Amino acid sequence: MSELVFQGPSSLALDAKGRLSVPARHREVLQVLCEGRLTITKHPDGCLMVFPRPTWEVFRDKVAALPMSAVGWKRVFLGNAMDVEIDSASRVLISPELRKSAGLKSDVMLIGMGSHFELWDAEAHAAQEAETMAGPMPDSLKDFSF
Repeated sequence: MSELVFQGPSSLALDAKGRLSVPARHREVLQVLCEGRLTITKHPDGCLMVFPRPTWEVFRDKVAALPMSAVGWKRVFLGNAMDVEIDSASRVLISPELRKSAGLKSDVMLIGMGSHFELWDAEAHAAQEAETMAGPMPDSLKDFSF
């Protein structure tokens, strides 16, 4: 599992019921890795994080071990987590609560982030990426070789 890396963007559309079609390039590996079982929760940047269940369990355990001074973040991550399954039509239902919290409309971007995905409203993602690109490069990347 540590060798598995999800990467790249997928421009997708939520249907009227809030379902998202899982991109074909990720379907098979998600079935093998987690039998299509995912967990979705809030991200501090305003998007959603979508974890294959085994990866979620590692993240969940790290969050649960945080001290009481981080109880607010425990609520954000654990209190909003929803377990979902990829259905027979290769769709995942995003709950109304999570759609609202991330401002998801119809057009969304699913971004591979290594061990998990981020799910963004398409306009919010474009704005966030433009802001990042317009800002200064962090010190941690200044000596990075491209």
